Amino acid sequence: MSRKRIVAGNWKMNKSLEESQALITEIRGMVRDEHRGQSKFIVFPTFLALPSASRLLEGTGIGLGAQNCHWEESGAYTGELSASMLRKVGVEYVLVGHSERRQYFGETNTTCAQKVKSAIRHGLTAVYCVGETLSQREDKSYFKVIEEQISEGLFGLDRKEFAQVVIAYEPVWAIGTGLNASPSQAEEIHAYIRRLVAHQYSEEIAADTSILYGGSVKPDNANELFMCPNIDGGLIGGASLKARDFIDIAKALR
Repeated sequence: MSRKRIVAGNWKMNKSLEESQALITEIRGMVRDEHRGQSKFIVFPTFLALPSASRLLEGTGIGLGAQNCHWEESGAYTGELSASMLRKVGVEYVLVGHSERRQYFGETNTTCAQKVKSAIRHGLTAVYCVGETLSQREDKSYFKVIEEQISEGLFGLDRKEFAQVVIAYEPVWAIGTGLNASPSQAEEIHAYIRRLVAHQYSEEIAADTSILYGGSVKPDNANELFMCPNIDGGLIGGASLKARDFIDIAKALR
């Protein structure tokens, strides 16, 4: 998978089925009427909305993602969905390792690695999330934290498998807080991640890997962030719940 410019909307636990359908319809129309660039759009609605979203997005070029998956094919895992189940309803992407999953549901780099493997095995692209907490930022351990998240979560993949990975850097202290990493802070980590990938695989693979920034991205700060050479787009939270904001953020991608 070659390096792409991507704007992805993580809707989290928001929007009823009807509201999800309405938002997808609005986004679909705006992309058709206003989008002239080469960037890729992806939306990550709730599990409830995935089947109808797949039908609404058919033929639009907008990708459909799930917010989570289990690493097993099937079994006694109440409340979970497997990658193969997601694939069969039209899902193409899956988030793995979002900080809220790590914080509230105890996900570790090890379980994330299992999810990434399962997603790839079933033909999904894994959008693997990494990021440090405020305390890790303040005590200067964030490079070590990012390295562990990347190496333990992804570096068990071979080169072919790794081609099905997008990385999203989301500083935990900037998610839903209104705070935002400065462009220089974000670029520093994105460049560091790309160096880690180059060291593990190759410079060519690193150059082809899409690395997204997430954390209070809005239309008024997207342009400055997306101008950074190692930032290939955004994983957008709250702003993706408003079609106008989501499209305007995408317009900042050159």
